[in-house]
Amino acid sequence: MVKVEIEGGYYLFKLNDILKGKAISKNRLMKETNTDFKVIQRIITGELTKLDIIVLARICDFLDCKISDIIEYYPALVENVEKVK
Repeated sequence: MVKVEIEGGYYLFKLNDILKGKAISKNRLMKETNTDFKVIQRIITGELTKLDIIVLARICDFLDCKISDIIEYYPALVENVEKVK
């Protein structure tokens, strides 16, 4: 699991954990979902600038999971954001 903090909130990227749990390689995921290896690697590491929902849907269909199983978002607490301003 990779945690990426953004503006007080954070994302958890869990694709690598799912792949390990199901004994599926990144190469197999790439081939079965017709997804570029670099895209899969960015989802694993959280080094994304944008996310293609169609790609995410293909990955979820193949892994039989939900988007929230792969990526979770936890927003900043409103009170903490107000303190920063």
